[in-house]
Formats: sequence, structure tokens, C-alpha cells
Amino acid sequence: MTTETTGTISKTQTTATTGASDLHETMLALGRQARQAAKLLRNAPDKAKAHALRAMARRLSQQKDALQAENAKDLEAARQNNLEPALLERLTLSDRAIETMAKGLQQIADMPDPIGSISSSIVRPNGMRVAQMRVPIGVIGIIYESRPNVTIDAAALCLKSGNATILRGGSEAFHSNQALGAVIQAGLADAGLPAHAVQVVNTTDRAAVGELITMTDYVDVIVPRGGKGLITRLSADAKVPLIKHLDGNCHLYIDRDADLDMAHDVAVNAKTYRYGICGTMETLLVHNDIAPALLPRLAQTLTEKGVSLRGCERTQALVSNATAATQEDWETEYLAPILAIRIVDSIDDAMEHIERYSSGHTESIVTNNLPAAQRFQQEVDSSSVYVNLPTCFADGFEYGLGAEIGISTNRLHVRGPVGLEGLTVMKWVLQGDGQLRG
Repeated sequence: MTTETTGTISKTQTTATTGASDLHETMLALGRQARQAAKLLRNAPDKAKAHALRAMARRLSQQKDALQAENAKDLEAARQNNLEPALLERLTLSDRAIETMAKGLQQIADMPDPIGSISSSIVRPNGMRVAQMRVPIGVIGIIYESRPNVTIDAAALCLKSGNATILRGGSEAFHSNQALGAVIQAGLADAGLPAHAVQVVNTTDRAAVGELITMTDYVDVIVPRGGKGLITRLSADAKVPLIKHLDGNCHLYIDRDADLDMAHDVAVNAKTYRYGICGTMETLLVHNDIAPALLPRLAQTLTEKGVSLRGCERTQALVSNATAATQEDWETEYLAPILAIRIVDSIDDAMEHIERYSSGHTESIVTNNLPAAQRFQQEVDSSSVYVNLPTCFADGFEYGLGAEIGISTNRLHVRGPVGLEGLTVMKWVLQGDGQLRG
């Protein structure tokens, strides 16, 4: 892949593929280039990495109009293909989205470089010193759908953590991703860093994904961000290890000891902040003791905001416009203005429901009862568990990570929003003065 600069925005030249053999060779070339760049990035000074990130942030702001023009091509095609509203929202490079990406780049640039940090050392009886050093993973492949902001977030986090990356965005965002890739390349050039540190796959051929997830000689880990279909396919076919999350079926439980005004506001925010993000509340659980005082008022507010309500029989008795919830409703990540509501008799019933239906993403309890809050956070087995907060805080930027490469519901090796440290591993480093093993 080569890059040229014309006018105010760089344009990445595409390489035509003329069959499976050509695509295979193209992807192998990306892998070889990424592996070589990863070797160089191991020793890249933080000053250079931060310089590149700040240069990218400046270009995002300076080239906003050009970026949005490319994004408009993707949006028009998406509308013609009847892309769902939540996916259209994710696809849009609004002024706010571009500003958020630029802020994320600046924040990541300012964060401490994790690479080379040493843990506290242990001195063994023979005087040998044992410690661990944080190092990059190596080459990270990232596969994502209709979210061009991931191009910037992923590139920034991988670069700061010393990893080379190969980015394969969805065909819905092809023009946007290529334009953002050019911004990244210009930032790398400004800092004197290898161009192949970040490579954006320049074909919409779906077979490129199949190549990327089996390139074990060149790719160390794959991070998929997309719907169930994508994750299921990659889980079945990948030879490269995955850091993944399947979906965000998130729950909010309002306890019997909750402040009702707080509970109302937290629930509304958890559902209506943005419908298309994986941290959106999809099921509301309410303790029976406070349901009559809370649910009618809460349902009115949500209805006024355009949310369709589906509930259990007890919910329907209190909320006249709630339709009957089905088994499928408890299992569904709507990513839409739809909410399932269930009344429960205890915190144990709430946690049992979450255990059965949650995707392990994010859950929250609203309560003024400290023991209940502690139980909930200890016993609910999700990657993020909150007290008195809406689930929509599930975001790397909100956690102070600058951005995130995804939210992992894996148990190995990282869980929750994956920021800089999640893209590193530890190696053992030992020092001695001639000790011998007897």
C-alpha cells in the first residue's frame, strides 16, 4: 500500500485484487510489514509516539470537512442499503465524533508510556532479583463494523502501547476508514515512525478477514468489534487468539433501598443516552416493594422519549402501555429504543436473572444499602459492575483510558474496556551477580 498527498487530505491508493491468490499475497505482505514495524516500535521513544498522536489530532480538526465528505459517501450508501438507525449513528463522523476522537488522541498522548515499566522486585534467598517488565504484544489485528472512530482509537492505543496494527473496517465505512488511515499515516510520518506501524486494509473483500484471522506467523492477537454474526464466525474460524466481546445485554437493578429520584434519573440516562452503544441498559429490574411508586413515573418519562416498553405480568399491571415481554426479550441486545422490565422480589432474584441472561458486559445497582451494593459488586460476574451509576458509563474514555480498543468479556488476558495496559503483556526479568543453581 502506498500513500500520496493531494490538497488538504492524503489519499491512500488502493491495490486491486484479482483473485484469492492475489488477496492472500496482499494480506501476507501486510503481515510481514507489520511484524517488521513491531520490532522498530519496541524501542520507539514515548516522545515520538506522543508527537505522532498530537499530529493526528491536529489533522482531524484541520481536515474535518474533507473527512465528513468521505463519510457522506458511506452514509448515502448505508441509507440506500437500509442500514439500521443505530448503525447509522455509529457510522456518522459528526462534529462531536471528530472532536471526541481528537480529544482521545490528545489524552492518550499525555498518558504515561506503559512500555518498559518494571514491577516491584523480589529478592530471593540467594540474592537474585526477580521482577516483571511490561512489553507490547506485537502485532494486533482489529476487525470492526461501521464504526470509523475505531480506526483512530485503535491506531492510537496500539501505537502508544508499542504495537503494530492491521485494521480491517467494515465495508459500510470504507471511504471514512481510508480517509482516517491517511490522517494516521501523516501523523506517523511527522514523528519519523514506520508507516507500517498502522495499516488499514484497503479492500472490501470479506475474504480478507479470513486471511487475517489465520496469519499466525505475523499476527499475535485479533480484536473483533461487531455483531454476533461476526464474533461467532471469528470464534469458529480464527487460528489467531481473540480478545472479544459478544454483545452488551446490560442490566440495571433498582433495589428496595434506592433513592427514587436517583433511580429514575439513572434509569432514564442508562437507556436514552445513546441507543446504539454496547453499554446501553436493555433490561430494567425493579424490586417489588418500590415498583408501584417508581415504575409509573419512570415509564411515563421513557415513553415520552420514544422508548417502547415490554414487561412481565406485574410490570404490565403498573404500566398500561407495556406489552408482554417474551423469553427473547430477556436475551436481546436491542440497540434501539426498546426496554424490557421485570419486577423481582429480592436482590437474589435480580442477580439470578442477570446470571442467566447477561452477556457479561456491564450491570448496575441503584441502592443506598451498602451491604447490598457490596454483595452486588462481589457476586455479579460481569466485566464491569456499578453502584448508583448508569450502565452507559461503560466506555474507555469515561474510565480515563483515553479510548478503548473494545470491551472484553473474555476472562483471559484482559476484561472490560481494553486500554493501554490491556494491549501489553509482562515478561520476567531477573538480575543476579553470578548465582548458580545447585
